[in-house]
Amino acid sequence: MPFNLLYLERWDISFTLFVDVILVGFLVYWVYTLVKGSIAVKSIWGFLIVYLFYWVVQALHLKLLKSILSIFISPIIPIILFQREIRHFLFSIGQSLGGSKAIIVQLIPWLARKKSEVDVTPVVKAVQTLGGSNTGALIVFTKDVDLRYYEESGDLLNAVVSARLLIAIFNKYSPLHDGAVIIHSNKIVAARCILPITENQNIAARFGLRHKAAVGLTEIIDALVLIVSEESGQISIARKGTMENNLSAQEIRSALKDYLSSK
Repeated sequence: MPFNLLYLERWDISFTLFVDVILVGFLVYWVYTLVKGSIAVKSIWGFLIVYLFYWVVQALHLKLLKSILSIFISPIIPIILFQREIRHFLFSIGQSLGGSKAIIVQLIPWLARKKSEVDVTPVVKAVQTLGGSNTGALIVFTKDVDLRYYEESGDLLNAVVSARLLIAIFNKYSPLHDGAVIIHSNKIVAARCILPITENQNIAARFGLRHKAAVGLTEIIDALVLIVSEESGQISIARKGTMENNLSAQEIRSALKDYLSSK
């Protein structure tokens, strides 16, 4: 009997260790997919080199150098260095759990919010006109994510979406043309908004700040961004940190409807 108990206890420890290693492996892989292609990869390597050097210095009992290096391996340093990636990681977790939203709404009906359906036709017409005249534009669509921080970086409008208004905003002589327009619930909430620039170095050099800002925003929040190139007039869409280029009017319409109708 004691032998059997000891055997079961060892098996339980081994199984727990196995599960622990598997979960850590998944976590490391998930983090890697988030930082892959960004400048964070180089920062991680730099941090690991400093960390290993710290342990060598500690083993050699070099007290002065150890006290200097201890500043760089403080737990707060990785948080400062990788705050963007940490925010993206937490957002990804929240987005993965978003599938349970429908169940929660069914259980607690008063949590459901009635959404006004967005008519994408004015937007499609506007970007076609803007592309035809090589007028740069950046249009953000969002559903449930709070973009107050980015909205307040520009000018609040709260205007109904219309093709003529979008064309007027992005006219190169308009004081609102420089920056992004944010659309939510069929309203142009704000214009001239500042978006975060991506650190992804794999984006082709032909793409300017508009495209990098569109990708940068979609890396950290659930949004769809339309980009009209000032150089070529081509229309692109950014979503989940990736970009599709040179899209037709039908492709733009389909992408907008798919995004806005998804849970």
